[in-house]
Amino acid sequence: MINPAQCRAARGLLDWNQQDLAKHSTVGYNTIRKFESGKTKPRNSTLIVLRQTFETRGVAFLDDNGGGVKLKS
Repeated sequence: MINPAQCRAARGLLDWNQQDLAKHSTVGYNTIRKFESGKTKPRNSTLIVLRQTFETRGVAFLDDNGGGVKLKS
């Protein structure tokens, strides 16, 4: 799916803050803030929306070795 570190890294690749991600994904700012800080784990449907938001903007998720992110070539 997507973990908090991947979410933060993907935002960094796009030069987005949490509010930018909320605007582009329609996921609430507080949900993103709590997820990235490890305070809560959102529903799978929310995690799918976040991942799809990043992927449509060129971020690729690396699921091997604990996960990571990169911009698609």
